[in-house]
Order: sequence, then structure tokens, then C-alpha cells
Amino acid sequence: MNPLSYLRQLPHGEARFTHDCFSASPIRGGAVLENNNGEVFMGIDKNEWGFRVGHLPHGERNKISDVPGVTVGHCTLADGDIQTGVTALLPHPGDVFHDKVLAACHVINGFGKTTGLVQIDELGTLETPILFTNTLSVGTVETALVKYMLERNPDICETTGSVNPVVCECNDCGLNDIRGLHVTEAHVAAALADCKADFAEGAVGAGRGMRCHGLKGGIGSASRLVELDGKSYTIGAMVLSNHATFDDLIVAGTPIHELLEARIPPHEDKGSIITVLATDIPLSERQLRRLCHRALVGLSRTGSACGNGSGEIVLAFTTANRMPHYSDKALLPMEMLHDDVINPLFRAVAECVEESVLSSLLHAETVTGYHGRTVQCLSDLLKK
Repeated sequence: MNPLSYLRQLPHGEARFTHDCFSASPIRGGAVLENNNGEVFMGIDKNEWGFRVGHLPHGERNKISDVPGVTVGHCTLADGDIQTGVTALLPHPGDVFHDKVLAACHVINGFGKTTGLVQIDELGTLETPILFTNTLSVGTVETALVKYMLERNPDICETTGSVNPVVCECNDCGLNDIRGLHVTEAHVAAALADCKADFAEGAVGAGRGMRCHGLKGGIGSASRLVELDGKSYTIGAMVLSNHATFDDLIVAGTPIHELLEARIPPHEDKGSIITVLATDIPLSERQLRRLCHRALVGLSRTGSACGNGSGEIVLAFTTANRMPHYSDKALLPMEMLHDDVINPLFRAVAECVEESVLSSLLHAETVTGYHGRTVQCLSDLLKK
């Protein structure tokens, strides 16, 4: 059967899949945000409420894909009790295993099940795409990612060592029948095949069933431009938001209760948020780890207190410094930023992460899922 026959047309012209579909992912996900002139906007730029984050300029798309070569894809499962999916991020269009990127990670609060962090922390490299899904589907997604890498790299575990798959997760059990284990290896393949620069944000892919500050969350992204030695460079962030409480939410500097009269039932700070940072600035693993530490600044600006049951995991990589898997030279040339000029990068990370969280909220749509539970989206509440 043609996999496209499983497509269902939903509001906003979005094509999504029932849980047994195995092909490409939605063209557009979540709410289609327009300002009063009818212009569709990326990130939170030109939104109708005038929200603005920071002062630094952003890239063309205001997404992590403004870093040249970085692409993102989704496979979204939206069918009654099944509200989940897979998101994939490719660091560059080449062979990531043989042309690794320098990377670092930081665990702010370790209530999480992300795989691959130990080796990244030790070796300082990323050698696979980064995948995102729900907590109980990590094993399935990791197996699919390993198969993806084996298919493209016949030397793995034959003439060279093994591979370090990186799979990140958040718990979407509130809206999704997570115990049903509905994510399959085919969904992973679909997300990887869907990777592109102009990707959807909001309730799509791994973000389909996620809640952020008690509202509908999911995938959010932003970018900032930094000038160094007369040349423009990019720092981008992408989050999978599923954390924090409604009463603590701060939207572009304004507490939520100053924006809305609406209230939602009290809830605990459980969930998690995964943050990925990407840049084309030549940085060392140590400097990338320092960027990871600054992600907390952006999270704090949105009101996150990093509760006990919330896993805050940060990964960062640079496309500028590569580590070849094979080399006939013992010493490799590498550029590195001088630490005295790193402050603008710290500011860029804080702004990107803050805006990515808000973008995940503003691009999401209201979703009804498991046991008929409904989670409202921020844009609907703001329009009331």
C-alpha cells in the first residue's frame, strides 16, 4: 500500500500520520503563526503580541538550521490516544561517523535517559545524528539509529570500533499512550529522511505529546548572529520542551499572570527539556561545554526552576572543527576562539534558548490525546 494513503488532512493544511504510517513526516506542524499583516513568522519574530527576546540579530530562518549544513526532520504520530513521534537532527550533510564534529554535553538535572552522553563527555565528538523521542521508545529509536549507521558505514565493528548513538527523550505520558510503544524503527527512518533546513516547530515529531509550563510544548528553535574578526557566525538552539510550571512562566520578560486571566490546574514540575546548541564558530570541546552551561540562563528567563523530576540535558557541537575517524597524521590542525571574546557567544546562547522555549509554546497547537486529556496552547489562550 502507498504510505501516503495513511495521510490525514488536519487544520492549518498540516498532513499528519496515523500511528501505523511509515513514510515521510508533516509538511508543517503546530499552529501557523501570523502577525496582523498575515505574515507567517519563524521563531517568535513578528508575532502579533510584540514579544521580543534579547538584542542580538537572528539568522534568516531564526532556527538552528541557520548554522550551515544543520537540518531537522520529524515523523509525527497523531491518532487519538497516540500523540508522539520522532525528531532527527543531522549535524552536517556528510558522513558524520567518518567526519565527526567536536561536541560537549552538560547535565543540569539528571532525571533523564538520554544515550551517548558518556562517550561525548570523554572524547568530545559527535558521530551520529541526534534523535529525539518519548522516554519508553529510546530503545527502539537507538536500534534504528544503529541500523542507519551500519548501513552507511560497513567498517563499523568490522575493521574499526563501534558507534555511539545519541538518543534524547522526554516523557509524554500525559497526552500519549506511552505504554503502547507505538514508535517503530520505520518512524525513525521517516524522520531521518525528512531532514531539511525549513523544519516545523511546535507539536510535531518528538514534541507531539509534550507539555511545557503546563501548556502545549514541543519543538522550538532560534538562532543568533555573532561577528568575529569581521565575519558573521551563527549560534542556533533547538529544544524539546516538556518541563516547568504554568505559574512560573515568563514570556519575553512578562509573567504569565500579567498576560492572561486564564488559569490551569496546579501541577508538579516534572517532564524534562532537551537543548541542543549548534554553531559554525571554531570552538574546542571545553568551550562548547561552557556554552552548554549558559543554556540554564535561557531556561531561567522563561521561569524554569529545574525541578527534581525534570531532566535538563544540554548538548552542543560545532561544524567548524571536525575530527576525522581515520587520519595518516598524528597532529591535526584546528582553529579555536580566544576566550577573551567568548562573552557574545554566552549572550547568544541565553537568547537562543529563551526564544526556543517560547517558540515551542507559540507554535504548538491545542492537542487532545490519551484518555481524552486536552492540553491548551499558549497562542489560543492569548487570543481569548
